[in-house]
Amino acid sequence: MTTTMFSSLARQTGRLWALVLAAALAVTMAAIGPADAHGEKSQAAFLRMRTLNWYDVVWSKTNVAVNEEYEITGKLHIMNSWPAAIKVPDQCFLNTGQPGAMAARLGVWVGAPGQMQFTPRSMRLDVGKTYAFRILLKGRRPGHWHTHVQLSVMTGGPIPGPGQYIDIKGNFSDFVDDVKLLNGTTVDIETYGIGKIYMWHLFWIVVGGWWILYWFGKRGFIGRFAWVASGKAEEVITPQERVVGAITLLAVLLVVIIFYAITVSGNPNTIPLQAGDFRNITALENEVDSGPITIKYLNGTYKVPGRELVANFKITNNGKEPLRIGEFNTAGLRFLNPDVYTAKVVYPDYLLAERGLSLNDNSPIAPGETRDVAVTVQDARWDTERLSGLAYDVDSSFAGVLFFFSPSGARYPMEVGGPVIPTFMPV
Repeated sequence: MTTTMFSSLARQTGRLWALVLAAALAVTMAAIGPADAHGEKSQAAFLRMRTLNWYDVVWSKTNVAVNEEYEITGKLHIMNSWPAAIKVPDQCFLNTGQPGAMAARLGVWVGAPGQMQFTPRSMRLDVGKTYAFRILLKGRRPGHWHTHVQLSVMTGGPIPGPGQYIDIKGNFSDFVDDVKLLNGTTVDIETYGIGKIYMWHLFWIVVGGWWILYWFGKRGFIGRFAWVASGKAEEVITPQERVVGAITLLAVLLVVIIFYAITVSGNPNTIPLQAGDFRNITALENEVDSGPITIKYLNGTYKVPGRELVANFKITNNGKEPLRIGEFNTAGLRFLNPDVYTAKVVYPDYLLAERGLSLNDNSPIAPGETRDVAVTVQDARWDTERLSGLAYDVDSSFAGVLFFFSPSGARYPMEVGGPVIPTFMPV
């Protein structure tokens, strides 16, 4: 009797502790605030550096009202150093990366000026080519939202580009997204059919809840396990339960078939969400690797403690004007030569190293001259943006675009890259 009393007391104590822990967990979760992070940092350095190069990216506005339109424009270079581990973008989709539907995407255009193609679905982009893009958005949910350009590649996943914070002001209830249908009717797709959506979700939640309670209300997992362990596996499901299961299956099928037919008859004119990919999109001319420059990568090192990349090149100026190296762009980060960029550059601060690039010889490369140039790219953003991970990649390779400038204002972007030797010793 004493043993039974102690056992009962132990059970009651265990239940009390479980209740206290559950209550404490609930209180802790109630105090949790919103999370804020940059997910692109979790991607490997080689993936961000050697797949895509985004440049001339401009956000037309950073402060908008609900229902106000804004756009992101820029240029996208598909790198020749595209890694073998990622499928080339034969099937890809240009979009924005944001924490949910904070803005409505009204349209996407890709191509060359004068030949920009509306691309509402998947497309093919060619390695080594450069494309201009335009993404038209409309403010939807008020807040302070980080918005990236992003290319989603089949089997490779989303590859984000640079991001900017967008402040959306106003009331969420004022948002409308009117679309004119083929029959001439205009509907607000923000609320169109929302009542039926709620109704069907509630209906299936009730059905699913009843189904779970019916099967586990009598005997839970432990009870059914005990029956099976005792050799009564055939008796776990009774004849009555089999009848109930068959009737439920038939009822679900009838509901789906009948209401599907009703929905189709009420909406006879529909179009598929996707019907083929866009191909033969016109690429830009006179962009990456089109300048009067011959550039050969010799070797390089990356100093992990110093967050410093040193790349050695042999550069020949085949043009008629002297040229200076003004910028190195990789994974959305811009490392600038302050001797070339003397004016303030408008770009997200966390991606801009205004004094991040230096040269062993900063004088212009004269026409016809061949020079060995050591380019030093040093800034804490190598680490804060997790690009220092290139030192731990299998081949420890970097890639990006080096920008050359002439006195007349011409700009020549050149793709560069290659393996580097990581150095882990203190500076």
